[in-house]
Amino acid sequence: MNKVPSSVWKNPIHFLAFGLGSGAAPWAPGTFGTLAAIIPYLWLQHLSLPWYLLMLALTSLIGIWLCGRTAKDIGVHDHGGIVWDEFVGFWLTMTLAPAGWLWILVGFVLFRIFDIIKPWPIKWADQKVSGGLGIMLDDLLAGIYAALCLQLAAYWLI
Repeated sequence: MNKVPSSVWKNPIHFLAFGLGSGAAPWAPGTFGTLAAIIPYLWLQHLSLPWYLLMLALTSLIGIWLCGRTAKDIGVHDHGGIVWDEFVGFWLTMTLAPAGWLWILVGFVLFRIFDIIKPWPIKWADQKVSGGLGIMLDDLLAGIYAALCLQLAAYWLI
């Protein structure tokens, strides 16, 4: 069961780190966070590539601070409800993705697979890198793996 600190509903930093509250789901907060990330993606997908990459860079840097600050405030490193990293990891997965709900679903599934099974170096980053960077890094790496698989699938199927 996901024990959510009450500060999530009072502190705007914690609210963002908890994915606008999606990380407060009682079970599978990472999955719910990734699902919630689809909503802003529907708008973000229309950005040109340079603007999309800038958005990824900014949300990653903001995420390092948001996640690190929230983890420090609540006294739990990488609390399961901190899902801003899932938001950015999913958005990274969807870089240059073909349009359509099928590709959003494929990106969602691929990102969740890599985020859960954590092949090397994702697991290493998850275990060895601390602070906000550590919280973000494993999901960014999962996003890169998922994006590569998504692009390969698109290449072979389109």
